[in-house]
Amino acid sequence: MKSYIDMTAAELAAEKNKLEAEFAQIKAKNLKLDMSRGKPSADQLDISMGMMDVLSSSSDLKCDGVDCRNYGVLCGITDAKALLADMIEVPVDNVIIYGNSSLNIMYDTVSRSYTHGVLGSTPWCKLDKVKFLCPVPGYDRHFAITEFFGIEMINIPMLETGPDMDMVEELVSSDPAIKGIWCVPKYSNPQGITYSDETVLRFANLKPAAEDFRIYWDNAYGVHHLYEDDQDYLIEILDACTKAGNPDMVYKFCSTSKISFPGSGVAAIAASTANIEEIKKQLTIQTIGHDKLNQLRHVRFYGDMDGVVKYMKKHADILRPKFEIVCDTLENKLGSLEIGKWIKPKGGYFVSFDSLPGCAKAIVAKCKEAGITLTNAGATYPYGKDPKDSNIRIAPSFPTTDELKMAMQVFTLCVKLVSAEKLLVEKA
Repeated sequence: MKSYIDMTAAELAAEKNKLEAEFAQIKAKNLKLDMSRGKPSADQLDISMGMMDVLSSSSDLKCDGVDCRNYGVLCGITDAKALLADMIEVPVDNVIIYGNSSLNIMYDTVSRSYTHGVLGSTPWCKLDKVKFLCPVPGYDRHFAITEFFGIEMINIPMLETGPDMDMVEELVSSDPAIKGIWCVPKYSNPQGITYSDETVLRFANLKPAAEDFRIYWDNAYGVHHLYEDDQDYLIEILDACTKAGNPDMVYKFCSTSKISFPGSGVAAIAASTANIEEIKKQLTIQTIGHDKLNQLRHVRFYGDMDGVVKYMKKHADILRPKFEIVCDTLENKLGSLEIGKWIKPKGGYFVSFDSLPGCAKAIVAKCKEAGITLTNAGATYPYGKDPKDSNIRIAPSFPTTDELKMAMQVFTLCVKLVSAEKLLVEKA
């Protein structure tokens, strides 16, 4: 089909009339489909149901001599630490196991820095200004944490290789008010980009003006590949920082939220020995220990990293067709029209779509009118403000394949309709 950009005003007007008729037919179906968040589907949750059977009243509930029913073991049971350490490729001694949520750990880490500082530095609450770098488009819940603490957020454009490191290096080295950067380094949220070797090494070799600057390395999708024979590789950041002489510069976060059960998984932080010891001081006050029975449940179910890989293949078998529905529909319906761009990811949980500038909010609103709920336009930017009003995060995981096919038909129709309206105004 002819590109919308190349159409005359008369051709666009005819196209718009045709699209409006199609939209009226869709709207009459009274659809109700939700693609607003990256929630695992019921089929994915079913993969882990066996975990509910690995412990019973007759089970041995000890791990390495520790009775998991009781108080204690602040940093997590030995076998759980070993499992998650393998998952994120770090030494066991550099891991602390928390509860079910890595987001909770990130909040705690920012909060601790705000009230008590980092390794003896001035608490952020006593400073005139605190800033964070935010690769965009990015994860809305990261931005919500820093916004909650009144931290100024600075947009860093994402490139095909990760964040714009020229900009990161310049800002971090020149401004002591910059205390951190949010990162989803593998199959990033929402674009599905994996940081290149050069990008990771440049991170490890940063020379921050602030001694308490930290990289918040949220490796949420480290094992979430879609293709067994085509997977992205990511250099391990903790080791890279240590080799670069910056062992304390990174906090690494992970969880099993999209491996086992999102509400009942196991989360962890990995960091240098100095950082770990400081975190433990807070934890000693905050808790006597997290849910060791849940940790034991995960260990008994997966066994080791090979077990995790086996179950992730099952997740991939469910997710892969859904991602292909999204990308194939975008290509088939929009590929020749020059009204949108997207990346086909090799893993993760999202597809990032960029519309013509000034169209994202209208597209999301149009989809809602037709019964399709998407993540709010602007959510992938700090303060919910996308300067181009173009980025939309598509979450394929939760709907069934039939629902997803219908949702993508509606989505692409809305993209075409809103784009035609915009171009008609420009050509008037």
